[in-house]
Amino acid sequence: MAGVVVGDDGLARPAWAAHDPLLRDYYDTEWGLPVTDEQGLYERITLEAFQAGLSWATILRKRPAFRAAFDGFDPDVVAGYEDADVARLMADAGIVRNLRKIQAAVTNARATIDLRGDGGLAALVWSFRPADTPRPRVFADIPTTSAESLALSKELRRRGFVFVGPTTMYALMEAVGIVDTHLVDSHRRGTSGVWPD
Repeated sequence: MAGVVVGDDGLARPAWAAHDPLLRDYYDTEWGLPVTDEQGLYERITLEAFQAGLSWATILRKRPAFRAAFDGFDPDVVAGYEDADVARLMADAGIVRNLRKIQAAVTNARATIDLRGDGGLAALVWSFRPADTPRPRVFADIPTTSAESLALSKELRRRGFVFVGPTTMYALMEAVGIVDTHLVDSHRRGTSGVWPD
């Protein structure tokens, strides 16, 4: 399997982020950087759930429409959504119209609010940071789950969240900097401030 691809700008990236300008910009400026606020993590959990079975590029292209449709992913607003809001979202061609995933976004907003009395979503998610992080040289070296993503999935489900399976939670952990799965030769390796290279 492939290692890094050096772009015309001289920077080394994984193949998935090497060609599409949108994915390249996301990789260079956002993916793997720490997200430690409630709203940011709620958004990422919601988008990771919508991504299941689809490409991340599809979700990323639709993210502005998702943000508009879901009131900026404000958990307090989404938690108050009723049947009319679900119907509105199901009619919105700008997002992924999947009833179970839309309902999950509402369920997870309510669960996010419920967590506030017990430390909050960010503290819970980040409490599953492992003692070490992978150091992949090629894409095939990158895990898709871990003991910590399994435990996080289990705990979130216990707290009322849905669409938070261990693979989805591992993708979340990668995206928000809890683990660093940048390839060791990538220009982004070790840039999160969470893990040394």
